[in-house]
Amino acid sequence: MFYEWIYPLHELPGLSLLNVFRYITFRAAYAAVTALAISLWLGPAMIEWLRRVRLGQKVRELGPQSHLVKAGTPTMGGLLIVAAIVVPCLLWGNFSSRPLWLALATTVWLGGLGFLDDWLRVVKKLPNGLLGRYKLIGQFVIGLAVGCVLLAWPVPGLQPTVTHVPFLKFQVIDFGWLFVPFVILVITGASNAVNLTDGLDGLASGLVAIAAIAFAAMCYLSGHVRFSEYLNLTYLPASGELTVFCAAVLGASLGFLWYNCHPADVFMGDTGSLALGGALGVVAVLIKREFWLVLVGGVFVAEALSVMIQVASFKLTGRRVFRMSPLHHHFELIGWHESRVVLRFYIVGALLALLSLSTFKLQ
Repeated sequence: MFYEWIYPLHELPGLSLLNVFRYITFRAAYAAVTALAISLWLGPAMIEWLRRVRLGQKVRELGPQSHLVKAGTPTMGGLLIVAAIVVPCLLWGNFSSRPLWLALATTVWLGGLGFLDDWLRVVKKLPNGLLGRYKLIGQFVIGLAVGCVLLAWPVPGLQPTVTHVPFLKFQVIDFGWLFVPFVILVITGASNAVNLTDGLDGLASGLVAIAAIAFAAMCYLSGHVRFSEYLNLTYLPASGELTVFCAAVLGASLGFLWYNCHPADVFMGDTGSLALGGALGVVAVLIKREFWLVLVGGVFVAEALSVMIQVASFKLTGRRVFRMSPLHHHFELIGWHESRVVLRFYIVGALLALLSLSTFKLQ
C-alpha cells in the first residue's frame, strides 16, 4: 500500500525523501517492526478472548506428565500470527509482485486449514480434529496451485522446473514433469514438519524466526543484481520482494514468541504451525532453494524423521527407537528440562542457518 500510494509522490517538489519507499531493505525492516507491533498490541486481547470463549489446549494423557499442567492454555493463537504476516505485507509490499501474492495465499490457505483442524478439535470436541487425509488434500491443493502458477507464469531468471543444488557451483536439477509433485511435496512436508515441532513452549515460533532470517537474506541476495553477481548466484529479480514477506514472518514469529515462551500464555495450534511451515516452504520454492529448506530447517526435518522412524520401527519390530516422538519429547523424557530442550534446539537451528548461508559463498 505504501509502495503503491506513497512512493509515487517522491517526484513532487519537497517530497524526495519518499524515495526511500522503493528500497526493499527499508520496507522489509518496517514490515518486521509492523508485524512485531501487531503481535504485541493484539496479543493480550486475543489471549483474553480465547480464555473467555474457552478455546483451551487439550493435552495428551500419553505425553510427558509435565505437560498436563498446560491443559486449558488458550490455543488457536495462530490467528494472531497470520494477521501479523498479512497486514505488514499489504502495507509494505509491492502489489505487482506475483511471488508475494503466492506466498501470502499459501500462508492464508494453510492457516485456514489449520484453523479448521483446531476448531473441530477444540470446539466440536473431535479427538483427531480434521482427519489426516483431508488435511493432506488441502495441502495438496495449494501445492498444486503454486506449481501450476509457476509453470504458467514463470518467475524471471530460471527455467520454472529447475532448482539449485547446495554446495555445487552452477549445478541445477531439472525436475521436468515432476516439478509440480515436487512443489506439493516441499510445501506439504514443510507445513507438517513445523506442525510436528510445535510441542514445546516457544520451540516452533523461535525456530521459524531463525529460518525466516536466513531466507530473508537468501531472497535479498538473489534479487540484488550486484550481490548475486558477486556471489555467483542466479539473479532472480522477483525474489527481492519476498524479503518483505520473510521479514513479516520474522516479526510475527518473534511477536508471538513474546507470549508463547515458557510458561506459554497461548499456543499457536495448527492454525499457526501449518501457516508458518507453508510460508517457509513456498519461499524456498519461489527462490529455487528447495534443498536449502532441509539445511535451514534441519531441526524441523529431524522432528519429522523421528516420528516416521518411530512409527516404522514399532510396526516392523514392535520396538521404539525413541522414548517418545517427536524428538523434543525424547529429550524431555531423558531428563532435559523443557526450556533446555528449546534453547539447545535454537542453537542448532542458528548453526544450520549460518551453514546454509555459507553455501552461497561456495557457489
